[in-house]
Amino acid sequence: MTKVNILPPDVIAKIAAGEAVDRPASVVKELLENAIDAGATHIEIHLKDAGKEFIHIKDNGSGIARENLEKIFRRHATSKISAIEDLEKLHSMGFRGEALYSIAAVSDVTLSSRTPTGEGWQIHIRGGVRQKLEPTALAQAGTDIKIAELFFNTPARRKFLKNNTSELNQILNIVLPYTLIYPQIRFMLTHAGRSLLDLRPAPSRLDRAAAALNVPMKDFLETDQEYVEEKIRVRMILGNINVQRPRRDLQFIFINHRPVESKNLSFNLNDVYKLILPPGVYGAFIVDIALDPANVDVNIHPTKREVRIKDEAMLIRLLRRMTEYQLMHKGSPKHMSFPNASVGNPETTQGLPADQLIFAPGQLQAKFNPGTYVPTENEKRLLRFARNDTQESSSLPMDFQLFGEENTLRSKFTRARYVGSFLQKFLLFEADESLLIVDQHAAQERIMYERFRDQIESAKVESQPLLTPLLLKLTPQEKIAWEELEEKLTAAGIETTQFDDDTIAVQTQPLLLKNIENVVRTLLSGEEAPRMDPAALARRACKASIVAGDKIDVSQADHQRKQLLECKDPFTCPHGRPTLIEVTQSFLDRQFLRT
Repeated sequence: MTKVNILPPDVIAKIAAGEAVDRPASVVKELLENAIDAGATHIEIHLKDAGKEFIHIKDNGSGIARENLEKIFRRHATSKISAIEDLEKLHSMGFRGEALYSIAAVSDVTLSSRTPTGEGWQIHIRGGVRQKLEPTALAQAGTDIKIAELFFNTPARRKFLKNNTSELNQILNIVLPYTLIYPQIRFMLTHAGRSLLDLRPAPSRLDRAAAALNVPMKDFLETDQEYVEEKIRVRMILGNINVQRPRRDLQFIFINHRPVESKNLSFNLNDVYKLILPPGVYGAFIVDIALDPANVDVNIHPTKREVRIKDEAMLIRLLRRMTEYQLMHKGSPKHMSFPNASVGNPETTQGLPADQLIFAPGQLQAKFNPGTYVPTENEKRLLRFARNDTQESSSLPMDFQLFGEENTLRSKFTRARYVGSFLQKFLLFEADESLLIVDQHAAQERIMYERFRDQIESAKVESQPLLTPLLLKLTPQEKIAWEELEEKLTAAGIETTQFDDDTIAVQTQPLLLKNIENVVRTLLSGEEAPRMDPAALARRACKASIVAGDKIDVSQADHQRKQLLECKDPFTCPHGRPTLIEVTQSFLDRQFLRT
């Protein structure tokens, strides 16, 4: 065994910093919680370079006395607890006393503070070493802290920070939950002098939720239920059927005013939403659960985002019951937005009359009419293979020669005959001694993806104007993504303009896509949005556009088969799922014990 060494203080400090601070959002979280614990009613956050170079947070809380200024930067220095028993009656955000110690170890910190009855003092610490402590003039009580050069002495960690859009999204994901649970506090967030968030004190959580999330108040349901015997109080704000999102970005869970992540609670709440929402979309909810602190363990994760709850199953039953009652008995019907669905003139879409269009105008899905349909060259070649017609076979592309043999899946699918559908989801074809099952959703996504991708890459996206622009209120995260993605959206046939500070107007819609609101929100979601190439852009847009369960007839099913055969990669969807599977007669014989 090698010699055991006691680590020096500077190494210990950097290791500890890595546990609590891994990016600018971590710093903002710790300092924001300190401001809330100090009773602040006004909190400002100012950033430069997404917080990588500068983070400035001001509050009007209770401030820090001169004799405590140096103590707060020592490890495990805290005013929140003094004995192990205090962990079972926590009501504050922080309690470990590691935040300021960890931040100061990897940055340049200048903190100024004044209590209501004292004088202002300022302390400067760089890399964990105090530089100076001196009086300073402050107009009011509170704390002003500036964090510069984050990770200046840990270049390896700095190297792994992401681009500004990603880091800003992480910061907004940290700040937004606190704005929802503390409506009495004014929150301001700026980046490089530009306002990202400015929420004045609101009279209620419902008002704050509508303002912070840009959702009409009429689309929220609010309920408050106290369970005396269980010592539980649950306050909920639920989005009704009109609030549908492509991801879980409007879902927040709090326990004793602390934002938490709970896979079990989230799964069960989303499971109830499946009663009213179609597959692939998510509802909105803000759930604040007040429990006896002794029944919650918040000390199982360095960031305190994960918690352990005593008798979680009982809590889940109460939440499911409350959520289902509100959605099923108090919810409003789906609002129809006719102007948003009016896309150009359906009579002229692709030169086809309206009665020859499947699904939605602009879908570019024509009914197959044997009397008028003209096969493509690829289909003619495939049909010649099916008839064993060798004429012009030498001129066929390599990929068709490869799949030209009689018993390949492509060849069987070319000869297949439509026999029916199952659950309006699977299309059934028979060919020789095989049953071919097509996932209607995955097949349509593959068809649209290849067409849309090719149109984007060739800069020839077929689109047409909306009769009435679609107005979309964006979350702060979506606004950041839109500013960087606007040119790519235009290249994809989706022209957008800024309507007001929080709203964009969608002016045009690609002919291949429907559900344009869902498409735009999907494209604006996720950290990688601004970096999407044409293939990724088409993949996400098509996934958001397709809806399973469209009922199609024989001619439409056969036309989808022909379109799928034209694809370069017909047997998987853009996300890798199969579009078609084969069930052979021999397999069925074995299942029925036939020899």
